[in-house]
Amino acid sequence: MIEYMPYIWAVVTILAIIVESMVGDLVTIWFIPAGVLSVILSLLPLDIPVWLQVLIFLTVSTLLVIMSKTIWKGLFKKNPLVKTNLDAVVGNEAIVVEKIDNIEGKGAVKIFGKVWSALSDDGSIIEENELVTVKEIRGVKLVCIKK
Repeated sequence: MIEYMPYIWAVVTILAIIVESMVGDLVTIWFIPAGVLSVILSLLPLDIPVWLQVLIFLTVSTLLVIMSKTIWKGLFKKNPLVKTNLDAVVGNEAIVVEKIDNIEGKGAVKIFGKVWSALSDDGSIIEENELVTVKEIRGVKLVCIKK
């Protein structure tokens, strides 16, 4: 059996290459260097037992997976989410530029230099020039909380 191990490891390596080239999601790439190492070890005149070759293959593959996860995580670290457009409005302060009255359906606030239609969160009237916090967006109106 030991004399056939270079062929078996070569087949394992070739299969890993074929699968990786078809999938392309770094699924089996870790088995390729481990397979090459196993082919080299099985060709050495040291008569390394099959169980030890398998153990080396599994150990090298596992170490490559662990090392690559930490390396790739650092290289492709996602930037923190930067709120833009509507997301940036929620939670920020605005100034009332037109009295907010839910019953009359009137009200406007200015935030980031833009004027938005506004509603009061609890239905209360909020006078002009007061500071409010934008709680949420309903349709095209900002729902505000009096500060």
